[in-house]
Amino acid sequence: MVSYDVNTQDKAGVRRLRQISKACLNLGQRVQLSVFEIELEPAQWVALKARLISIMDPATDSLRFYYLGKRWQSKVEHAGANAALDLHAPLIL
Repeated sequence: MVSYDVNTQDKAGVRRLRQISKACLNLGQRVQLSVFEIELEPAQWVALKARLISIMDPATDSLRFYYLGKRWQSKVEHAGANAALDLHAPLIL
């Protein structure tokens, strides 16, 4: 799981926010405005983490990485609107 807080008081911050959001959205699903559930192989995880860190401004932005491990589904509960998709369910188009 990845969460972030990007200072958007200037155009550069807005751009960083968009880039971080897009990088996370390409590999996972948004569960809150700045929180993504992402399931990756270890090498992919290292690459994503490096990419996000290279985008952020460490003086004003914050990234948090949560490692949920095996059986994470039993550790996540949801209440309210916009329930998360089951990434392991069949995809019907």
